[in-house]
Amino acid sequence: MESSSTSVIVQSLTKAIVEHRLLPGSKLAEQKLADHFGVSRTLVRQALLQLSQHQLVTLEPARGAFVAAPSVEEARQVFAVRRMLECEMARAFAAQVTPAKIKVLRAHIAQEKIAIAQEDASGRTELLGDFHVRMAELMDNPVLAQLLGQLISRCALITLMYQSSHDAGHSNEEHVEIVRALAGRDGELAAQLMGEHLSHIEAQLTFDRTYPSNDIRQALA
Repeated sequence: MESSSTSVIVQSLTKAIVEHRLLPGSKLAEQKLADHFGVSRTLVRQALLQLSQHQLVTLEPARGAFVAAPSVEEARQVFAVRRMLECEMARAFAAQVTPAKIKVLRAHIAQEKIAIAQEDASGRTELLGDFHVRMAELMDNPVLAQLLGQLISRCALITLMYQSSHDAGHSNEEHVEIVRALAGRDGELAAQLMGEHLSHIEAQLTFDRTYPSNDIRQALA
């Protein structure tokens, strides 16, 4: 029951953040959340810890929990590092590609398309990010998969908050092109497409949006 309650809080807050109903930097007061959900502050604390692990919330000693507010500079740095890693990954993947690996990636892309069509913002963002980690896993390189996972976690809030569904659809189409190049064992083209893909995502992020509310009751209503 406690685990279920924690999960409900995590899902509700995630949805409020993703749908721009909670302002970046908003304080998430434990007592207000406990009152809203009718649970103990201990369960709220557990939920906030989970959200901090997902990079959606920051926990500050003696100050409490706040909706994360990634800076433009942080986003630029993360994408720069991703380009360095992932262009080379695409080149290396093409050199060891197999039909079975291509089949796995194409199945993943099909899931992305479904999430985008269903306007599942949180699901589509997770799947679009996981595509990149999946490539590393298929190369049997757990160190690369772990590094990419950490980088993509930092990207998650950025893309959840600032990427439109149109841009998400474009990302899916670019994944299709990357996999086509990989299937053709064209490492140089795959690396080029990966670099362009990450640059497009970064260029499409809109950092000057306005947010309607930072009131917990209103945002979760």
